[in-house]
Order: sequence, then structure tokens, then C-alpha cells
Amino acid sequence: MADHRPLLLHVFSSFAVGGAQVRFAAIANRYPDAWRHAIIAMDGNLECRERLSAEVDVSYPDLAIRKGDTLRNILHFRRVLQALRPNTLVTGNWGTIEWAMANALPIVRHLHTEDGFGPEERDGQLPRRVWTRRIFLRRATVVLPSRTLWRIATGQWRLNASRIRYIPNGIDLARFAGGTVAEFPGEGPVIGCVAALRAEKNFPRLIRAFGLAVAELPARLVIVGDGPERPGLERLVAALGLSERVLFTGHVPEPAPLYRAFDIFALTSDTEQMPMTVLEAMAAALPVAATDVGDIKEMLATENRATIVPRDDRALADAFRALLRQPELRRSIGAANRARAERDYDQEIMFRAYAALFDGGEGASPAATMETR
Repeated sequence: MADHRPLLLHVFSSFAVGGAQVRFAAIANRYPDAWRHAIIAMDGNLECRERLSAEVDVSYPDLAIRKGDTLRNILHFRRVLQALRPNTLVTGNWGTIEWAMANALPIVRHLHTEDGFGPEERDGQLPRRVWTRRIFLRRATVVLPSRTLWRIATGQWRLNASRIRYIPNGIDLARFAGGTVAEFPGEGPVIGCVAALRAEKNFPRLIRAFGLAVAELPARLVIVGDGPERPGLERLVAALGLSERVLFTGHVPEPAPLYRAFDIFALTSDTEQMPMTVLEAMAAALPVAATDVGDIKEMLATENRATIVPRDDRALADAFRALLRQPELRRSIGAANRARAERDYDQEIMFRAYAALFDGGEGASPAATMETR
């Protein structure tokens, strides 16, 4: 018997574990019988498949991708779309823009999600990319999790607001409410960070700020994640004499027990929009010390905003010191963040909005949402 469920073709620049990939896995797991999924990772990395339930109907088409050969890729991807005939093409971020170009003369319905930018666009938009997005996303429905991205999409990219959907990320609140607590060696409060070890996350800033903050304070730093920056970061830790106080855990498939063992969550990125890890920290009732990028300050409870600081080592060190010295302040800010997550970021709201879009509906109404939030 033919399976008449809609086929969604998802294209990721990478299907490594990251915010957008984890969000997709959560949506697919929530509705395992609603759609068939095909996933293409432009870099061949399918690590996040571990997050998908066995009940999800998913395939991984194998196709040759020629890095840097845009014209051939566009023609090839167009043939793939014609052969697969998915009900919807779902692309994400700049790394999949060639698929938007392949569908410029529309073959299938197109949803495009933007979650943020790499280090090359941390301080501003590259003109070539602005023009490319302006031209090739104008017929797509563009999904954004952040108000900062909304302003960029309507202002710089000049996309029609009627084609943009603002859907904030959501979190599984129950997953962080209680359960096993991880244990780390050493003494003192734990500053924790969960992220891929990539350049735009600027872990050297985190390590240097930690070193400044703990010169006279007992504390530990736990870095959860893996990636190409790890060898250099380990050398920096050793050079600063912090090897006994900094722990690299590597990739951890289920980090919730680690969050429960943190006292402070840190994120020192050069560029973010609405990071899932900050939502996880809020759900775990943690205070956050972070760089003031994207929507981070707006996401958090008002009580937490004093420790969202410029992209500066000393400013971050000051934020760490303030939280390390005041356990009661940590607890009160953490409780306020948990309450904010319960009020605004329950994942069921996000699930319903994405399900409506995947089913061909409108999803969230951006104009109303942007005016009332």
C-alpha cells in the first residue's frame, strides 16, 4: 500500500548535533507518524541521527556534492528535487542556499529556517550574501526564532513580512526539572558551557575570563561538546595553568544531568540568535553569564540581564565573580529564568507552529507575534 504521508526533504549544512538539528529531531519525535523525512547533510555529518526516535520514518539520500562548484550543484540539486518530488523542501542557514537557488523556478514548496551566522558575519552582513538571500528567499516561507533575525530579514534582506514566520525555540521543561545529577572532580561552584567547539563560540574568551575570575575564588569550568577547536583550547588551558580546574567532557548525547550539576551557565559566543543551550539553562533554573549577542538578553528574566555583557574578557570575568560570590543571587536568578521558560518557551507551542507549517499551513503569525511579545 502506498504511503501518502507528506515527504519533507530537509537539507542541513551539517546534521551534527546543534541547536537547529536538535530542534528538528524534537519536532519529528513529537509527531512520528505525521510525515516521511529525507535528510541531506551538506558535509556528510549525520551525527544527530542519534536523537531521532526509531518510530520516525527517515531516509538519508546519498548524493555527490561538489564544494565550491555552485552551478553544477544547483543543476544537480534541481534534478534531485525533480526525482524525489518532496511535498516541501526545508533548508537552513547560508550553508544550504544552493538548494534555494535550485528551486528558484519553483518545483516544490520551500521553507527556509535561519538560526544565525558564522564567524565571517559576526560583525555585519556580507553584501553578496545579503543580495543572494534577497533574491532567492523571496518566494520561500522564512522561519526565524529571533527578533534580531526578524529585523535583519525585513530590513537588510528586504523580504516581505507576510512570508516570514517568527517561531521562538521551545524546550522540554520536564526534562530539566529533576533527575540524575552529574558529578565533577574538584571543589567550588561549577561554571558550565554546552556547545560545539567552533570558532564562533569563542571558547578562548570563556577560558581567559574564567582564569581572571577565579584567581582568588574556588570554582571549576566544565566544557561540554566537541569540535575542531578542542586541541587549541586544551593548549590554552595548560598555558594559563588551569588544567586542574577545567574539564572537557567531549560530546554528551544527553546533557541534562550535567546542567543539574552546574551553578552558572556561560556562553561567550561572538554570534548567536536564540540559542537552545540558553533555554536549557533556563529550564534547569540556572543563572546565565553571556555575551550580549542576538536575543540572549531579551530571552532571559529581567533579573539576569546584569550579567549579559559586551564581548570582552574582563566584563565576563566580572559577571562570573558576581555570581560566584553570591549563591543566593544565583538561586534567585535561576528561579526567575525557570519561571520565564515556563511562561514563554514551552516546546509544545513551538511544536504546534512547526507542525502547521510542515502540513502546509501558516504556522505562527509573525505580525501579531512581533507586536505582542
